[in-house]
Amino acid sequence: MKFTAAREALLKPLQAVIGVVERRQTMPILANVLLVAKDDLVSVTATDLEVELVASTGAEIGGAGEITVSGRKLLDICRALPEQAEVAIQLSGEKLSIRSGRSKFTLTTLPAADFPTVEDINAGQTLALPQATLGTLLDKTHFSMAQQDVRYYLNGLLVETDGKYLRAVATDGHRLALCQVQLDGKKMPQQQVIMPRKGVLELQRLMSGEGDVELQLGSNHIRIELDGIRFTSKLIDGRFPEYERVIPEDTSNRLTADRQLFKGALQRTAILSNEKYRGIRLIIRDSAVVLQAHNPEQEEAEEELEVSYKGEDIEIGFNVNYLLDALGAIESEEISLALVDGNSSCLLQMPGNEDCKYVVMPMRL
Repeated sequence: MKFTAAREALLKPLQAVIGVVERRQTMPILANVLLVAKDDLVSVTATDLEVELVASTGAEIGGAGEITVSGRKLLDICRALPEQAEVAIQLSGEKLSIRSGRSKFTLTTLPAADFPTVEDINAGQTLALPQATLGTLLDKTHFSMAQQDVRYYLNGLLVETDGKYLRAVATDGHRLALCQVQLDGKKMPQQQVIMPRKGVLELQRLMSGEGDVELQLGSNHIRIELDGIRFTSKLIDGRFPEYERVIPEDTSNRLTADRQLFKGALQRTAILSNEKYRGIRLIIRDSAVVLQAHNPEQEEAEEELEVSYKGEDIEIGFNVNYLLDALGAIESEEISLALVDGNSSCLLQMPGNEDCKYVVMPMRL
């Protein structure tokens, strides 16, 4: 294997895939990236056995071939070279030499045949959609994923298509975020997959917001092609909760408030909430909501906010972080908060918009 490429051309794919290369590996080959040189292209593949990333760049190929080499060391070498430098890479026996100007580096390698790759995911269906649309679905829901929950199916994001909509749903058992976009074109079969947390966060990192993406849903993998990068993630094998059942239907008690004013009041009151439980009390009546917080040091905070409210007087407690996360995902000037009573979940959304919904369970204070 032998090829020559510009430093910047090599840096781009290496930086794109390095996120899945773990520093501490049980298998030494997982600290490596797979380099494949053929047909005027060099592809770089990295995997942690859960997420796989493949990125390519143009190069002058002197000899086709493939090999694995330390991903971090190769990236650090390319970063340290001068801008616009020409980089020549050649495999000699079991060593990979990297030359640029008067610099020469020799790295040890491991055979390409030992590198685990996912070739075909047996996609059940393929969707094409704008990258910005997929990015919005992830941004508006990912924060509700659980972290290291024993209910492993909560440590990820549900991606669902029912033919009319593409939907993303995340819940940690205390709150739920749902966002959906309408699909144009032919009717698709219904399918549900659960993407693991690491895959979701890695995919968000790759999003540039421009161009289209191709989304392939398989029985064990999800694959997304964007900006010359191929992202493949294993799926979580499990049944996601029936999320429709936790979305309140009786929303006769409805509060409408200026989003920024409500967010600011929550942030100020939260300063004196219990640092561990982050509880805050909302006393909602006629045209105002009173926000209260206190902590074990006997300190208290209270703020009153003018709102538009129709319904019964309600006193209810919430984890303030959950409310703030939901408010951060809603982009409208006003927010709508619907309640059943003081012991039931509340529903936050943009007034008149049914595509994004946020459910927060109450907490005892």
